[in-house]
Amino acid sequence: MIHPKAIIGKTTMIGPYCVIGKNVKIGDNCKIHSHVVIQGNTSIGSNSEIFSFASIGSTPQDLKYRGEKNSLIIGKNSKIREYVTINPGTHGGGGKTLIGNNCLLMVGTHIAHDCIIGNNVIFANNATLAGHVQIQNNAILGGLSAVHQFVRIGEGAMIGGMSGVVSDVIPYGSVVGNRAKLAGLNLIGLKRNNIRINEIKYLRKFYKSLFSSNEKNFKERLKSLSSNFENFETTKKILEFLKQDTSRSICLPGNE
Repeated sequence: MIHPKAIIGKTTMIGPYCVIGKNVKIGDNCKIHSHVVIQGNTSIGSNSEIFSFASIGSTPQDLKYRGEKNSLIIGKNSKIREYVTINPGTHGGGGKTLIGNNCLLMVGTHIAHDCIIGNNVIFANNATLAGHVQIQNNAILGGLSAVHQFVRIGEGAMIGGMSGVVSDVIPYGSVVGNRAKLAGLNLIGLKRNNIRINEIKYLRKFYKSLFSSNEKNFKERLKSLSSNFENFETTKKILEFLKQDTSRSICLPGNE
C-alpha cells in the first residue's frame, strides 16, 4: 500500500505487504523488504535497505507529544534490519530525529524521538535509545545496551553489550557494566580509524592524567589539561566534548 503522494526514487524496490505513507520520501536505489511500515514526514537517503517488520516514522512514544508537526531524516547507505523502530521528533526537541549516513541498525534497535545520530554508527541487536540522545560519528553500541534520555555518546566511543548508559561518554571512550563505567579507551576503534601510534600514546597519557590522577578534582584537572593537551585532534575533540553544556554527568571510571 503506497500512498500516491509518496515520493519513491528511481530503481527503488518495495516488497509485498509494505505500507508507505503520504509524506514519505525514499531515495534512489533503495530496497524495502516485505512487511515494512514507513509513516509520517520521513525521508530515507539513497542506497538504503530496510528489512521486514521494521516500523519507521510512527508517532513518538512521548506523553507530551500533541500531534505537532515533526520529521524523521535518515541518511544514505543505511541498513535497517528486522524489527527496528524509529520515532520522529517532538516540539521539545526541535521536532526532528536525525540519522546520518552509512549507519547499521541491527535487529530490534530502537531510536526514540529527537535523537541525533552521526555517520557510520553501528547498533548491535536490541540496542535502544531514549529520547534526545546524541551519538557522534563512528560510535558502536553493543547488543542489549540502553542509553538514558539526553545522554551524549562521543565520536568513536564503544558501548559494551548489556550496558545501561546514564552519563555522557567521552569520544573514544569504552564503557561497560550494568550502570556503565568508563573502562578505558576504544583502542581497537582508534586503530581501525587509522589513528597514528604516536597519537594513541599521547591520548592514553591524556586519559590517565584526566581520569587516573589523584591530584586536584576532575574540574581542576580538566582546566589544567586544556592548555597542555591540544596538540592532536583526538584530545581536542575530548576537551571540546567535556566543555559543552549537558544535562547529564560525565561517565567516569569505577574508582572515581
